[in-house]
Amino acid sequence: MNIYIKREFEPDYNNLVLAARNQKPKRTPIYEHVVSNRIMEEVSGIKISHGNTGNNKSDTIEYYKNYNKAFKILGYDAACFEICAAGYMPGSGSLGGHKDGEIKDRSDFDRYEWDKIPGIYFDGSVFNLDCMRGAIPDGMKLVGGVGNGLFECVQDITGFMDLCYIRNDDPELFGLLFKKVGDMLYNIWDRFLDLYDDMFCVYRFGDDLGYKISPMLAPDDVRQHIIPQYARIIDLIKRKSKKPFLLHSCGNIFEVMDDIINIAKIDAKHSNEDVIAPFSEWVRLYGDRIALFGGIDTDALCDISGIDIESYVKEVITPLIDKPGIAIGSGNSITDYVSPQRYAKMNEIIRSMRGE
Repeated sequence: MNIYIKREFEPDYNNLVLAARNQKPKRTPIYEHVVSNRIMEEVSGIKISHGNTGNNKSDTIEYYKNYNKAFKILGYDAACFEICAAGYMPGSGSLGGHKDGEIKDRSDFDRYEWDKIPGIYFDGSVFNLDCMRGAIPDGMKLVGGVGNGLFECVQDITGFMDLCYIRNDDPELFGLLFKKVGDMLYNIWDRFLDLYDDMFCVYRFGDDLGYKISPMLAPDDVRQHIIPQYARIIDLIKRKSKKPFLLHSCGNIFEVMDDIINIAKIDAKHSNEDVIAPFSEWVRLYGDRIALFGGIDTDALCDISGIDIESYVKEVITPLIDKPGIAIGSGNSITDYVSPQRYAKMNEIIRSMRGE
């Protein structure tokens, strides 16, 4: 069902770059971390399919062309695209699949095949990255890169509960896990930037650090073990690509935000939930130092919310639409359970308020 299609749109990825640098673009970009293919199909009228193209190169390129075309029709200057690292780690799946952790103690850590992971990652991702390269429309680039941040990768091979046990039983191993995963991600990013920098305009990874009330780890552990690894990787990205970096992190991470900004040197932050703080509070606290992306609580985009979506979106956007360093979209992602009608209404209001 075609819910809503705007007229043909001419993307310019520089709008997203300027916003990510906390500058004022020609138009306020629309940004999403992830958009469900099904929802995009319903709202854009473009048949994307679900990526089940096997190893057929022409079919895969066509899939990515349709994927990018849907973003273009919906007024995005860049499409979101990443290939996540955690799934290429042997024995992973504890974070998303709730399986037992591959590493529970020092002996597991010592025999783990760390050095093979970058090769496994590129063996598994090059085909899709090369197909995507042949499918990017004029004026567009991608926002993304190597998906998953440090904390998510560590959890995916230990599980969160066992990681907490390791923190108590073997603090040295706890630190080594973050250091080793940091080395792994650094090596993947280093090669990734050599091969695919031409495709991207803004780099990012997602690393959910918080619950609704606090960081998931003690703030001092985040400062000691996570933020220094962020800093290494972000410094590499900026040295090699000269492009801005966006951190997506859900949760209440106010206790460590100053360190993330000052030490890791992110350019932009995405993800917000009204139950933690309205988007305006993130802008108030950090908008003079970094860009802020998001704004519209994903819960408000669900039918069961009962929120008047038009009034809510206008209330959030009106003070921000002409500010530097802002990109508007959901505060998390457009998932399958989001209402297509509400997503379409949000998209329509943003585009109308920026003069389309």
